[in-house]
Amino acid sequence: MFKKVLLAVCLTAFMSWAQDDFDDDDEGFVSAPAAASSEQEDDDDGFVSASDGGGSHAAMASSEDEEEDFSDAGMSAAQRREMAERKKFEEEQRQDEYANSLRRRDWLRNRLIFQIGMGSRYPIMGETGMGMGIGAGAEYILPFHLSLYGSFGFLPKGTDGDFEDWELEGGTGYKVGINYYLFPKNPLHLGLSVSYGTVYFDHDIKPDDSNLRALIKVDGFQFDALITYLSDEWYYLQFSIGMYYAPKLAKAPANYDPETGVGDEDTDNPSFYKLETPMTDTDGNVYMDWDGEWGSRVVDPKGMSKTGIVFGIAVGYALPELFPDDTEKRRREREKARARSGVAGR
Repeated sequence: MFKKVLLAVCLTAFMSWAQDDFDDDDEGFVSAPAAASSEQEDDDDGFVSASDGGGSHAAMASSEDEEEDFSDAGMSAAQRREMAERKKFEEEQRQDEYANSLRRRDWLRNRLIFQIGMGSRYPIMGETGMGMGIGAGAEYILPFHLSLYGSFGFLPKGTDGDFEDWELEGGTGYKVGINYYLFPKNPLHLGLSVSYGTVYFDHDIKPDDSNLRALIKVDGFQFDALITYLSDEWYYLQFSIGMYYAPKLAKAPANYDPETGVGDEDTDNPSFYKLETPMTDTDGNVYMDWDGEWGSRVVDPKGMSKTGIVFGIAVGYALPELFPDDTEKRRREREKARARSGVAGR
């Protein structure tokens, strides 16, 4: 009985001593979430950098620093310098990862892009010849993912595919418009575009005296769906498909009958012309007589279509964000410093 009482007293004394020891250890311990919350409250502007991002990481970093301090005693100066450079590099890597995190990956802000392409947006697509123009353009993306763009290009002179002795006249065109991009935090962006400019072309079916088929081009509106690849890098790729609408091509001659070609006198449609017959009056003078009949200047007897499907492709060089915030500025400075140190190290 005495042994049991003595054993219980010893066990009670041991438990009391252990509890006091745990309490003493807890007085100086601050949990990782509490440390993170206190650091966030002390931050004046509410910004938490990548190095201060998590209390658990801070606690682990402090313990690692203590271990490295103990191990530094047996290191040479070169080894300590190498360790310091490694720690600095790792810290900058963490900061760069934060700068490029989801909060920062909005690549559709204040970007100036220089483009070259072919097809409907650079700047024209049509019926004859090679079927599309070649041009260059520029685009500036505003902070709200809305962009302004313009392009200018030319249609090269070519040879008629059916008659080798005939040539197709070349020309120029332009396009100005606005784009709106979706999915700014993904390198592949869908977009919508509305533009005005040279939208369609064809060539006169009858050559002139020099066997040159004249170019017929029209201005109008164009509506495109865009698939664009653009990240924080310089390369840019875009594919577009859409529809044009040319108001002038909608103005066929009044009361025009495509079967007979007869219609009223006035029209702004450039794909029609009057079928006039040379006549001679009583004095022997030759004049052109028109009996109300119209003819198509293009292969299609109904003239050029007022609407149609068009497409194009472009590549480009995108400049970095022109007005970066402080976080991006610091990241660029660190990137330049690493590049200089890398060159100096060689």
